[in-house]
Amino acid sequence: MKTWQYAFIVFLGGCCYGLLSTFVKLAYAAGFSMPEVTGSQFLFGAIFIWIIALFTKKQKLQFGQIFKLLISGVPFGLTGLFYYESLKTLDASLAIIFLFQFVWIGSLFEWIFYKKKPTKNKLIAIAILIVGSVLSAGFVLNGELSLPLQGTIWALLSAFTFTSFIFISGSVAKELPPVLKSAILTTGGVIVVLIFLPPAFLFNTELLTGVAPYGLFLGFFGVALPPLLFSIGMPHIGPGLGTILSSAELPVVVSMSALILREDVTLLQWLGVLLILGGIIIGNMRMSKKNVKSIQVDNQSAI
Repeated sequence: MKTWQYAFIVFLGGCCYGLLSTFVKLAYAAGFSMPEVTGSQFLFGAIFIWIIALFTKKQKLQFGQIFKLLISGVPFGLTGLFYYESLKTLDASLAIIFLFQFVWIGSLFEWIFYKKKPTKNKLIAIAILIVGSVLSAGFVLNGELSLPLQGTIWALLSAFTFTSFIFISGSVAKELPPVLKSAILTTGGVIVVLIFLPPAFLFNTELLTGVAPYGLFLGFFGVALPPLLFSIGMPHIGPGLGTILSSAELPVVVSMSALILREDVTLLQWLGVLLILGGIIIGNMRMSKKNVKSIQVDNQSAI
């Protein structure tokens, strides 16, 4: 495959994440609780990816590989728990903005764990990102600030766990086929979700059939497909371009919020989204192939 094809695969992964919050809100509106929605998503998602893995080439696994991948899936599961909890009190277009703070949190992690101090270019990008986030959240509208504290905390926690998932999973078991790697990662996430949210809905036929359509959609586009697409594309394009492409979730989620949920998304909020995307581009535009390679080597040695 060519580089642009791998880039497009990562772009599709970002778009998949952008679809989730809208359908979670629809599931909540239909009367289903967060445990039912999140539990069904991860269970159906794990089933999807393992069915695909059964038809791929078999490979012998070492205990260390399995253990690292399962641990790497923990922040993946926590991200779903925290993010969906935030959607109880936050609009979908606002919750995704907080989740998207993984861009600057990622730079902070890189500085702390890999001793890579942010460049001037990166700091400018972060500043633009913060301004864009404020506009996208609608903080300046009518001079009023309406921000539920509980939802904000959950959303920011999801940003931290998502950053952890990106950093850890991108450096573990690179030698494994993407499908098998994604299946084990997903299993780690499922274990976490089931510990905190026992799947009681499985024993209620009426409840199971009701939440199943939402769980199937969310499981495919939120659990099975994105990790697989990222596992295929990210190693070939590097984290710089990968971050830019995965930001496709922002315009998708805001568009879905406006078109399907009929949430009020103003021109200022659209401008904020554009600023965020511009900030990410500025932060990565000078990253050379040499820098990408060194970051990947550092990530691998840090695990």
